[in-house]
Amino acid sequence: MILNKKIVVVLPAYNAAATLEKTYNEIPFDIVDEVVLVDDASRDNTIEVARKVGIKHIVSHEKNKGYGGNQKSCYLKALDLGADIVIMLHPDYQYTPKLIPVMSYIIASDLYPVVLASRILGNGALNGGMPLYKYVANRALTFTQNLIINQKLSEYHTGYRAFSAEVIRNISFEENSDDFVFDNQMLCQIFNKGYEIGEVTCPTKYFKEASSINFRRSVIYGLGCLKTSAKYFLHQNNIIKARIFR
Repeated sequence: MILNKKIVVVLPAYNAAATLEKTYNEIPFDIVDEVVLVDDASRDNTIEVARKVGIKHIVSHEKNKGYGGNQKSCYLKALDLGADIVIMLHPDYQYTPKLIPVMSYIIASDLYPVVLASRILGNGALNGGMPLYKYVANRALTFTQNLIINQKLSEYHTGYRAFSAEVIRNISFEENSDDFVFDNQMLCQIFNKGYEIGEVTCPTKYFKEASSINFRRSVIYGLGCLKTSAKYFLHQNNIIKARIFR
């Protein structure tokens, strides 16, 4: 715990057997109370590795529900365990668990209710091997979204996030997509509720085993992000009422 806040780390896993143990071993268990792994019908031995390293809370999807569907199970389980702070960390070792204390303290100290680990602040993304086309697309998409929804995040697309449980309870995350755009919808829901989002600089690593989506899926994701931002703008200006913001 930090300041009497229960911290639960959730790991949305899909074919993460090769990197799960390395990720798990860097989690700071002097402050983390529980770890939840949700396996989205992996084709490898992710569940066996999870049991081997000692993860007690394992949720297994019989059928693949998608990245967003996986996160829904993660957050529901974390709330069920009585979490005060929820850290969403990919088990592919692309992001370091060593930032968990910093992100948790920011929330526990009531500075921000949500903290994103940004690959774009500083030079972490390119130094860590992010392909140049992905970096440029990330910057362009983030710039456009900031204009549309009137915010100033350095990036909307990191997979490393910390939330106050209050925030998770107060947004309709179960209404969101089961695909990758879930992340973006969740951020817009958070802004819609009037919460502020803090950011910390995060180094990142790109390597063969790290999860990534192909170019086609990236284009679909980008268009989905722009659609979500447009819905947020229209909802905020009382032009339409989008279901995910109700």
